[in-house]
Amino acid sequence: MKVNFNNRDPVYVQVVRHFKEQIATNKLEPGQEIPSRRELAGQLKINPNTVQRAYKEMEEQGLIYTERNLPSKITRDEEMLQSVREELLLEAVHAFIASVHSIQVPFDELVELLREKYEEASDEKGGQQ
Repeated sequence: MKVNFNNRDPVYVQVVRHFKEQIATNKLEPGQEIPSRRELAGQLKINPNTVQRAYKEMEEQGLIYTERNLPSKITRDEEMLQSVREELLLEAVHAFIASVHSIQVPFDELVELLREKYEEASDEKGGQQ
């Protein structure tokens, strides 16, 4: 597992976001075991207490669960999994709108440009597979 940390956000928040992104893109599947706290701390070269805090946050949010002394796993709750995807999508949309709103692009022009660029990106991705 590789996470590119920034200096703006607390590391545990970035770990949680990374897991959300992995869940939203189906790289982590429902019920899949995740690394132990110590194992992840070693992989990411961060303090085990930071990983503990991230896991605690994810458990409180319902993203992961731990049964007794078994490894933690990704939730199987379909509503939670869908809400993670929607949360990340809304964050991206809000950031996008904030950045283009200031240059006053007409809505129809923006939608057309989005459609073109989205199709181009889809074509490029399809050609790489």
